[in-house]
Amino acid sequence: MPPAEPGSRPASPPETAEAPEQSAQNPMSADEQRKSLLAAVGGGRGALETSLPGLVFVTVFAFRHDLRLGAVLAGALGVVLLVVRVVRKETTQYAISGFVGVAIAALFAVSTGKAANYFLPSILKNLGFALLYLVSVVVRWPLLGVLLGPLLKENFAWRRHDARRRAYAQATLIWTGMFAIRLAVQLPLYLLDKTVALGVANVVLSWPLFAVVAWATWVVIRRVPPVPAEGASAQ
Repeated sequence: MPPAEPGSRPASPPETAEAPEQSAQNPMSADEQRKSLLAAVGGGRGALETSLPGLVFVTVFAFRHDLRLGAVLAGALGVVLLVVRVVRKETTQYAISGFVGVAIAALFAVSTGKAANYFLPSILKNLGFALLYLVSVVVRWPLLGVLLGPLLKENFAWRRHDARRRAYAQATLIWTGMFAIRLAVQLPLYLLDKTVALGVANVVLSWPLFAVVAWATWVVIRRVPPVPAEGASAQ
C-alpha cells in the first residue's frame, strides 16, 4: 500500500469492532429468546398433554357414566404420555407434573363421587396462579421476569431497566388474564355441575388459549432487548 499523504486522516477502524458491544447488549439472539420462552412455559405440547386426560375422562363419563373407569383411563393416558417422553429421551418435567395433576384430579372425583370435582384442582390452580401473577406485578417483581431473566442470561438486571421491567410486567399481566379467563369460564360451569361442558372448555382453554398468550408474550418481550447481567459487558 502507498504511504498516507501528509495531513491525511487515519483510516477508520472496521465497523465490526462494535460487535462485542452489541453482543453484550443482546445476551441472546431473538430465536434463542423465543426458544427459552417456550421452554420455560412448557410449550404448546405441554398444554395439550395436560388437557387430553381430562377430555378422556369427560368422554367416558358422558357415554358410560362410569366415574371410576373415566378416572382410570385418564390416568392410564397420563402414564402413556410420560412413557413416550422417556422413550424419546425428551424432558419429562411437564409430563410428570401433568401426570401428578391427573392423579390428583381423579382422586378428587372418585373420593367425592362427583365427576365435576375432577376439574376442581384446575379451578383452584387457575385462581392461585392469577393471584400470584397479579401480586408479583404489584410488588414490582413480575413473575415472567423472575422465570425468564436467568434463561435469557440477564438474571435480574432487568429490574434496573424501566423499559424491560415494564415489558415483563405487561407480559405477566397477559398470563394473569389467561388464568382469569379460565376461571371465569370454569367456575360457573362447575357450580352448575356441567361436567361435559367443563371438559370441552378445559380443552379450548388449554393449548389454543396458551398459543395466543405465548405469542402475545413474545411480542411484548421482544420489543425491549435483554439487559446484560452484572459483569457481562466486561467479558
